Amino acid sequence: MKKTLLLALILMLSNLLKAQSFEVSGYSENHKGFIGDLIKTPIQIRNTSGKAITLIIRREEAQIGSTQKSLICLDGNCENAQPDDLTLRLEPGQTIQNLTLALEAGLVPGFSTVRYVIYNKSNQLDSFGVELNFSVEEKPVKNDIYSSRFITIHDVYPNPVFDFAHIDYRLLTDRVKAKIVIHNILGSELSEYELPYQENRIKIRAEEFTAGIYFYTLYLDSESVMTRKLIVKR
Repeated sequence: MKKTLLLALILMLSNLLKAQSFEVSGYSENHKGFIGDLIKTPIQIRNTSGKAITLIIRREEAQIGSTQKSLICLDGNCENAQPDDLTLRLEPGQTIQNLTLALEAGLVPGFSTVRYVIYNKSNQLDSFGVELNFSVEEKPVKNDIYSSRFITIHDVYPNPVFDFAHIDYRLLTDRVKAKIVIHNILGSELSEYELPYQENRIKIRAEEFTAGIYFYTLYLDSESVMTRKLIVKR
């Protein structure tokens, strides 16, 4: 009888230690991108317990290239991301929806794998493993979307964009002032970017835009010469 009670107690304690206090969803295991991209996957974590918990998200293993970097991004901001671990506090029933795991694709094509473990700080047996696979390919040849005796410009990439994108260009003379203007579907101007003669790329920031359709317009000496669509996703 005593042995039976002891065994039942051990089993009960074991089940308590293994009980999952959170659930993880909303992510994909396999991803594809191009050299130079920031490849991102959103991930959701919900506190399924009746009390507040503190979770650690830790990069456990990474088989990535020397020019690549794995990132843990909060609030969609990967510029100030954590490379290795992040601590989160979740109230009972709370769901974290603004979390992203990402890989800076680097300069060389290939296949990379990053494994994360998410665990309860007060009980490391209460954990969940996430493995992400990234296939990085050469960028396709970019076609000019506008070319004249003053400038050659390529389409924005990536498009759709999550937080930032780039536009490559070549200004053929310093006598022309060139700029890109971002505006919404109603035509309201949201941001403006000068295209310096000495440079060949600008960075478009979209992290403050809501998801939807926008447009970017090329101006030469204040004259609109080209407009293209920009899609923002969240």
